[in-house]
Amino acid sequence: MSHEYQRKLASIVAADVVGYSRMMAADEAGTIDAVRLLKTDLLEPVVERHGGRIVKTMGDGFLIEFSSVVASVQASLEIQNNLAETAHPASGNPHLTMRIGIHLGDIVFDEDDIFGDGVNVAARIEPLAHPGGICLSDEAYKQVYNKLEIGWADGGKHDLKNIAHPVQVWHWEHGAVSAPVEPDPSLPDLPSVAVLPFDNMSSDDEQDYFADGLTEDLITDLSKISGLFVVARNSTFAFKGQAVDIPTIARRLGVANVVEGSVRKLGERVRINVQLIDAKTGGHKWADRYDGSLSEVFELQDKVCNEVASTLSVKLTSTEAKTLTTVHTTNIEAYELFVQAKSTPYPPIPARLAAAKDLFDQVVKMAPDFAGGYAGLSWIIGFGALWGHSDPNALGARAEALAHEAISLDPSFGWSHTVLAVALLAQRRFDEAIRAGEQGLTLLPNDADAHVINGVINGMRGNDDAAIQAAETAYRLSPNFVNGPYLNVIAHANFMAGNYHAALSAHEKNVARGGPVGPPAFCWAASSYHATGQHEKAQATIDALLARFPQFTLSGWNFLKLIETEDRRTRVQSLFRNAGVPG
Repeated sequence: MSHEYQRKLASIVAADVVGYSRMMAADEAGTIDAVRLLKTDLLEPVVERHGGRIVKTMGDGFLIEFSSVVASVQASLEIQNNLAETAHPASGNPHLTMRIGIHLGDIVFDEDDIFGDGVNVAARIEPLAHPGGICLSDEAYKQVYNKLEIGWADGGKHDLKNIAHPVQVWHWEHGAVSAPVEPDPSLPDLPSVAVLPFDNMSSDDEQDYFADGLTEDLITDLSKISGLFVVARNSTFAFKGQAVDIPTIARRLGVANVVEGSVRKLGERVRINVQLIDAKTGGHKWADRYDGSLSEVFELQDKVCNEVASTLSVKLTSTEAKTLTTVHTTNIEAYELFVQAKSTPYPPIPARLAAAKDLFDQVVKMAPDFAGGYAGLSWIIGFGALWGHSDPNALGARAEALAHEAISLDPSFGWSHTVLAVALLAQRRFDEAIRAGEQGLTLLPNDADAHVINGVINGMRGNDDAAIQAAETAYRLSPNFVNGPYLNVIAHANFMAGNYHAALSAHEKNVARGGPVGPPAFCWAASSYHATGQHEKAQATIDALLARFPQFTLSGWNFLKLIETEDRRTRVQSLFRNAGVPG
């Protein structure tokens, strides 16, 4: 006699911890404790508060049921924002990150468990979510798109395993309000290319960092070519794990060509497939496959870079031809950790900055002859010197010593010169900072961060046109990086120039995208609102500053100390005080 199961329509949430296998291999007990605390301290109270129930836990995964899609999205937003803004208290795992998939569908439930297509679709779309993000099916999206002030990005249609029809999905990644639709970037004058994250074709999630390292290294090498326009890695990595078609990606990034590839690593052997694709036609301009040992893998980077340049008819200078053959480290594990460390500080909250410093320390220990670890430590210390309240001269001197150590090991490692510029700015050595920043750009003309640093230095000096141009170039090189500082620096450059409406335009665009807003951005936004007569918005911005950063004051803030001229510093300080920034 068959059992009659009950059915109902429900909002199903499938959530998963990112990198669980890698974390278990590194610290099994700590990872188990972290996931347990995640469930008891965060998931259970949030789910209960929004009227849902955790159906079951599957190691690093959770299946959750809600009667309302709106409630499920609100709960998921609270979970992801909590994980993004505060390190989880579990020992040994301060960076717990989740992917969340949500679907509205018919489910079958038997006692305390649930089954059916509603569950299957949620489970299938969850891996499509960005780390720290949320992926909605179209059925769920239709329930919330006009009910919550959240910006959703079209993720396209996907063929899911054992699901009869393609499923349209929508993405959220640390957004707070509906983002205005921006026109796609126009193609640059130079031949242009974006390198998508290489697919990890092995069954081991731990190989993701190897694949990411290869992608990072290829982007870095291509960025050395002045005759190319190369999109920054932070923007291309936003597409990791997504099945978006090449023309769509190219249009959103404003490039004519895309490099994509895959990697399979087994022991000391590796197979890599790489192809250069014409974004307009979808046709291959060049493709190759590499089979060999790990010790020879860096030779692939030179070959790919030269093939891309040749195919796009870009002539290398003699300096570029030389620097492309430079291998910055042969320690693959150290380079993988370096790639992880560079992406850790975003958004730049104290816990993430501290975690990045720990990772860079490990890079130095693993590969003491690799410039990247020292440059990374210099960057973290220099960042604190620019935006914190501790003695900028002392911090700048420490950062400078680390940058010089990196340069002595590898003068061609462009990032070392960029972080040296930060250290010199912290010590008010403006001319030297400009020269170091320019050297960083000479070695990495397509590096968005190098342009950002030059923008900040010029803004503090009063070279306003150069500052604005540098900041806008950085944003064009990395238009898709939500957690990055680029719109903030455009706002800063315009604020310093007295272009208050332009500063507010960049600030409001950053807020709409869900970008980071720290005390500096609040200060110049409030001042710009006040200077343009928008006093209610100025007060609301000050209220937000006080609510999120109650300890912040202008007294002793290094930002003001690092403005070069006294009259410019006095003007900015008066703007802050008139707007109500706490003294």
